Amino acid sequence: MPYVSTDNKDPIWGHRPWIISGPCSAETEEQVLSTARSLAASGQIQLFRAGIWKPRTKPGGFEGVGRVGLEWLKKAKAETGLPFTVEVATAKQVEEALEFGTDVLWIGARTTVNPFSVQEIADALQGVDIPVLIKNPINPDLELWTGALERMRGAGIRRIGLIHRGFSTYGNTEYRNAPLWHLAIEMKLRYPQIPMINDPSHICGRRDLLLDVMQRSVDLDFDGLIIESHPDPDQAWSDAKQQVTPERLIEMLGQIRWRKDDVNSEVFHAALDSLRQQINQLDNEMVQLLGRRMQVAEQIGRYKKENNITILQAGRWQEIVEKACQQGAQVGLSREFITRYLEAVHMESINRQKRMLDS
Repeated sequence: MPYVSTDNKDPIWGHRPWIISGPCSAETEEQVLSTARSLAASGQIQLFRAGIWKPRTKPGGFEGVGRVGLEWLKKAKAETGLPFTVEVATAKQVEEALEFGTDVLWIGARTTVNPFSVQEIADALQGVDIPVLIKNPINPDLELWTGALERMRGAGIRRIGLIHRGFSTYGNTEYRNAPLWHLAIEMKLRYPQIPMINDPSHICGRRDLLLDVMQRSVDLDFDGLIIESHPDPDQAWSDAKQQVTPERLIEMLGQIRWRKDDVNSEVFHAALDSLRQQINQLDNEMVQLLGRRMQVAEQIGRYKKENNITILQAGRWQEIVEKACQQGAQVGLSREFITRYLEAVHMESINRQKRMLDS
């Protein structure tokens, strides 16, 4: 696994890729120490994680050991040298985490979704120089994620990272939380200087899917991974199905193909530039075709207005989708992609026809 140090004075923030691991929940002192020892012995983990306070969707579940867990983490750091991170959701939790020398804080998905809670944490961190990682909100809303980031910036936090842990979406999916990669990519484009870490544990919800998601995030140039590990995953007090042993984690890290984001080769860059010029030309042609399509849609809207016909013709729409999906399959385009593309085009057509009817 490649290692890049960008700041010798900051052994945590200076790593790329970051590998963060540890149990979903701190359960006992021995469990915490055992996991930390195994991870530290590998030499591949930069930050040890464990849930101390566990916000649960429903009451009655295990909600964490609380303050005593911070004592265990502090002891694990003293023994292994691994810095540690915990999730915080209130000002009191921030205070206790700082009291025990927590190296990095993270804000969980259930907190990111609430601006009041995020602001409470930001207020508690005024004047504190500590890295903060922010998970995406449970629902697919980039503005909430952005808002949490800006609130941390407003509190004077200089070192901020983002954690992509997937999103809760309607409908069945093989994942516990749908990755919706395009949203994480959009955040990377908005904030290119802010590290983006992938959380395959919470995306997958089951350990057999982890490696594929880990590789996907590496291929997308994410800056690290946060993966749950446990000495005996099947007996874990929370999220047992998505945790792996430290030994299995190290095996998976060894199976990942770590890629470069660039290469110093004139031949490579010349070939890449040529292909990108082709992409630019094709994009230009597509935009011109879309413009012509919208002109035809406006003509249809005019005829519908003259004949007092509704804009939406559901039967016609289904016919278009099915035909396009069949054609797309022949050239290697997925049904999901074709459907999402046509939905965007169809909505623009409807909006144009609506303006035509209202004129």
